[in-house]
Amino acid sequence: MHIGTHIEKIFYEQGRKISWFADNLHCDRRNIYKIFKRESIDTALLTRISKLLQHNFFQDLSETLNESENK
Repeated sequence: MHIGTHIEKIFYEQGRKISWFADNLHCDRRNIYKIFKRESIDTALLTRISKLLQHNFFQDLSETLNESENK
């Protein structure tokens, strides 16, 4: 799973604005676009994003891992 793309998908599904996301993550808007391009992400940052978007990205990653093991 490309985590940045997945975060971006959930983010836009929620109808959020980049400025809202950047303000709540306490970073610059440009950093949000960089997050969307990341293939991997620090767990502390992913925790903050999960809480902010109220979405468990760790569970999504776990399910993807389990699916690939079952193939």
